[in-house]
Amino acid sequence: MRIRKTVGAVVTSLGIVAGMAGMAGATSGVIGTTGPFSNNQFTSNSLNTALLTNNNTLPITTTNAQSALTGSANVSFNTTGGSAITGAALNQNSTNVNAFVNNGSGGALLGGWWGAGAGDVASINLTGPNSNNQVFLNRTNTLTLTNNNVIPVTTNNVQTAVSGSANVSGNTFGGSAITGNAQNSNNTTVGVNVSN
Repeated sequence: MRIRKTVGAVVTSLGIVAGMAGMAGATSGVIGTTGPFSNNQFTSNSLNTALLTNNNTLPITTTNAQSALTGSANVSFNTTGGSAITGAALNQNSTNVNAFVNNGSGGALLGGWWGAGAGDVASINLTGPNSNNQVFLNRTNTLTLTNNNVIPVTTNNVQTAVSGSANVSGNTFGGSAITGNAQNSNNTTVGVNVSN
């Protein structure tokens, strides 16, 4: 008896690619009462750029090949034949594969990252003559997050069990011959957990 089990699990996540620009948030500016000869400027520039790439490749392969053979039992050429019993041939295999991929932390990071500086407020009030007033609010956020996870897991199990032969022959009264059991057992557990 031969049992061959192959389990292939491939989990691929191409991730998130995001590009954002011009998210000014709550930026505001006020230049109040200005006197003569004043030079008043208000400038607000905000640029947000994000690139998130998640490449997850998890090839998992388990191969189990088993062979259990009992020996031959023979009773022949006896006046009174005895008993000859061969053992049982048994193969057993258990395979459990669990793969889990979570690429959600990048989105949670952006939730607080884009909001940085969202409450910026600038104000200039009651400027006098010959004043030069400038308000500059410039915010640039650039985030690049790259997760490349390659986890190849390969398990190979090859077993062979053979019991000896039993032979009763050439006797006036044949006796008993019993061969032993041939048995194979395999238990494979693979767990992969990736969190980015």
